[in-house]
Amino acid sequence: MEFRVDRRSGVATYLQLVTQVKQALRLGVLEPGDRLPTAREVVAATAINPNTVLKAYRELEREGLVEPRPGAGTFVRRSLSRPEAAADSPLRTALAAWMVRAREAGLDREDITALITAAVEDSFNNSGPLPGPSREDTA
Repeated sequence: MEFRVDRRSGVATYLQLVTQVKQALRLGVLEPGDRLPTAREVVAATAINPNTVLKAYRELEREGLVEPRPGAGTFVRRSLSRPEAAADSPLRTALAAWMVRAREAGLDREDITALITAAVEDSFNNSGPLPGPSREDTA
């Protein structure tokens, strides 16, 4: 896993790391048993303070997602992935096709991000919960 830090985002660096790990867990990039990069490796790749990395890892530990193993590193405890979000899922394929159409229509990254964010907000603010089992029922 490689971390990317956007110093202009206005989001605290440690939260960017937490978010990236959670995204990797949701997409199945990281799975239980996988080792996260050491603080030293993250610092070398991103030029951030080691305490920032440790703060992010402590937050992930607090949420029960990772566990430190003294002398061995920090390891993933549980996944957040769902089959519907897998790289080969029909939803992911449809979204990739939509992305191609959006780019062909001349939308740039910021346009697409704004459009997706607005659609997500509309969906969750206006429709309420969808029928079927909840995440808690399937976890």
